[in-house]
Amino acid sequence: MAECHPVGYQWVMEAKRRGAKVFHIDPRFTRTSATVDTYVPIRAGSDIAFLGGIVNYILENELDFREYVVAYTNAATIVSDDFQDTEDLDGLFSGYDPETGTYDPTSWQYDGHLPHGQMNDTPVQRETAAALQHESHGPPIPPDAPRDETLQNPRCVYQLLKRHYSRYTPEVVERVCGIPREKFEEVARAWTENSGRERTTTLVYSVGWTQHSVGVQYIRTGAIIQLLLGNVGRPGGGVLALRGHASIQGSTDIPTLFNLLPGYLPMPHHANHPTFDDWVGSIAHPSQKGFWGNARAYAASLLKAYWGDAATPENDFCYGYMPRLTGDHGTYQQVLSMIDGKIKGYFLLGQNPAVGSAHGRAQRLGMANLDWLVVRDLFLIESATFWKNSPEVETGEIVPEECRTEVFFMPAASHVEKEGTFTQTQRLLQWREKAVEPPGDARSELWFFYHLGRRIREKLAGSTLRRDRALLDLAWDYPLHGPEQEPDAEAVLREINGYDVATGRPVSHFTELKDDGSTVGGCWIYSGVFADGVNQAARRKPHTEQSWVAPEWGWAWPANRRILYNRASADPEGRPWSERKAYISWDPDKGEWTGPDVPDFERTKAPSYRPPEGATGVAALAGNDPFIMQGDGKGWLYVPSGLVDGPMPTHYEPAESPVRNPLYGQQANPTRKVYRRPENPINPSPPEPHSDVFPYIFTVARLTEHHTAGGMSRMLRYLSELQPEMFVEVSPELAAERGLEHLGWAHVITARAAVEARVMVTDRMAPLRIEDRVIHQVWLPYHWGSEGYSTGESANDLFGITLDPNTLIQESKVGTCDVRPGRRPRGPAYLEYIVDYGRRAGLTPDHHPPIVTTDAVNAARGNAKRSTKKED
Repeated sequence: MAECHPVGYQWVMEAKRRGAKVFHIDPRFTRTSATVDTYVPIRAGSDIAFLGGIVNYILENELDFREYVVAYTNAATIVSDDFQDTEDLDGLFSGYDPETGTYDPTSWQYDGHLPHGQMNDTPVQRETAAALQHESHGPPIPPDAPRDETLQNPRCVYQLLKRHYSRYTPEVVERVCGIPREKFEEVARAWTENSGRERTTTLVYSVGWTQHSVGVQYIRTGAIIQLLLGNVGRPGGGVLALRGHASIQGSTDIPTLFNLLPGYLPMPHHANHPTFDDWVGSIAHPSQKGFWGNARAYAASLLKAYWGDAATPENDFCYGYMPRLTGDHGTYQQVLSMIDGKIKGYFLLGQNPAVGSAHGRAQRLGMANLDWLVVRDLFLIESATFWKNSPEVETGEIVPEECRTEVFFMPAASHVEKEGTFTQTQRLLQWREKAVEPPGDARSELWFFYHLGRRIREKLAGSTLRRDRALLDLAWDYPLHGPEQEPDAEAVLREINGYDVATGRPVSHFTELKDDGSTVGGCWIYSGVFADGVNQAARRKPHTEQSWVAPEWGWAWPANRRILYNRASADPEGRPWSERKAYISWDPDKGEWTGPDVPDFERTKAPSYRPPEGATGVAALAGNDPFIMQGDGKGWLYVPSGLVDGPMPTHYEPAESPVRNPLYGQQANPTRKVYRRPENPINPSPPEPHSDVFPYIFTVARLTEHHTAGGMSRMLRYLSELQPEMFVEVSPELAAERGLEHLGWAHVITARAAVEARVMVTDRMAPLRIEDRVIHQVWLPYHWGSEGYSTGESANDLFGITLDPNTLIQESKVGTCDVRPGRRPRGPAYLEYIVDYGRRAGLTPDHHPPIVTTDAVNAARGNAKRSTKKED
């Protein structure tokens, strides 16, 4: 956090100054490590083993916040007798189908409950990253699921969790992660002692946690710990996701993702959602508790924002115009489809895949097979110049004179040259004013897309083709200003906020959105950011003039709420858990929830409220159900439906690992998304032979002085001077083993690429003892490419393409490699060098790493068949 998010890290330092203990767990000793109370080194890719050890420590010593756990989580809920754990099936859960590499979750359900039909279609879920649809809501669960609030029933979630993590002992953590027992126990003691009724602990993770083949389960394990300790919905608690830059949160809220629509509404699937009712019904399930029960209003208002007067109840709000998912449309499938000639044109905005994406060679070869490519950026980045200045030009794989791709470079305005909002880690929208006009032909994204849409619509104006109606009927009428006819960003924010069609009055809350076409709402979770016609994101009242929660600095979604699920900051009767941690509580005299924040609950719903039989939606939430977006109002320690790879996080080795999984016969995530293609070889891992060809672990991360793929920092002289050259960090022990000299040259090799860099010999990358052997890790920054004042080779070229099955995010924080002194070969000799490494590793063109590595697969599959028979 100090390295990559220094502005935010100042508040961690302030907390430390006031007495907070700060721990840093990371493979590399960084600027953060230098400032904390305790630094804990860890083997890259072993975080679930470490976190699972914390879960085991909590449960074995009964250190959970029991009253919170019983009342506010699903710990007491009884799970089906058909469920079998990884402890029974050597690393698999029940329901595994080796033919599809996915699970049938029928046996994972609560006792007496069968899953929603679409939840069984896990191959489709994985292809469309459908698990992301459950970021803020769960699939349907029964309102009367059986519970044992003594937590003694062996099939209750609490006992299943306890059994599942019982093998994650301090000794196992040391064996798997390389963390000395005393270091692990120091973290476990501090985390538990600083949690509970009187105290809370915050868990902060970075983007690196998501970039694993089990990335979602990393975050799930952190959430389990925070729920067990009562650290969710309370001040000083929570799980904070540090984002890569200022508006990554905004780009998932109003998404740049292929499978989501604004406000985390799922993209329709062509087979599962042929009608508007089918689509909305898949979100607001008939028995669903909570505010997702109003999904029809959110969806209808969104379509009204898209198509305005053309969207009516009679035509299902132009639902027929909506694009539909047909499978995997993620960025890695796209680049492979480019190589196959299936994609003709591509827009690149705010990204530089030639440097910033995994398997850079595949990225560049894909772009070299397009008809046209539009790149919008501040500078001529590598993704605009790959056709003339890339490693593949040197090897002859791309011939500039023959490259078919016509590249159009459109200069972009920087963040100080345009107006609009950032949405950052805290879900906080902050308005930025334009400081200066963009130079020359540089334009904002808003200008570019508005005028592109306008010109396309003008060209289609006389069309009578049905296929063109979706474009012609768009509500594309924002006010323009200035000599360049810039669209009014505040008008766009007003449309995102939502308004009443008849009066034009902006809505002040998402509960005002209607399902009858009378409201527009471009992103329901942002409703209120333009309440009363005022740009709430532009507020900057000094902290001295408001409460410590600072509700008048910017605006946080939803409803300007600064802590989500803050009903959990009070006990089931609505009283603060302690005066020290008082936040939101029930005032019986006023008959409402009060406190310094906006209550994340119906303001006048009493703690004693119990829903009548048959209630659904918001009315089905009891007065002690704080997790108002979940299907049962509870925080989930166990996930019966909604994740592709299992109901509880389990330690699997990364797709590339030098060690055999010490816990189970199943080596890696059995549901990981793989692309079995000759241009995507994966280094062998145990139990395969030849893993010694790539004996070391490598990981990549950022430097303070450079920004992501380097397009904004390598082009600046002063930042290039501060970090002038690509380098690789190795330990003194590895340097001696491989004959590497400090500040000399070395190259790192995988089955995809070899990347050369200057050597930095440092004890920041200490060797770890794993399973009675020494494992070396190396570290590289991923900022360099062929353009700018400081040039170098790209670390992301080293990675293959293996994805988390829930999100389709790549595993680009851990892989295996070899390291050799000196510079790599050049030209055609370089290709032969990589091929020779692959040959020695047994990587023939038709070689594919085994997905299943345990004999228990037949038992897991048999259980699925029994469950299906019961359902039939």
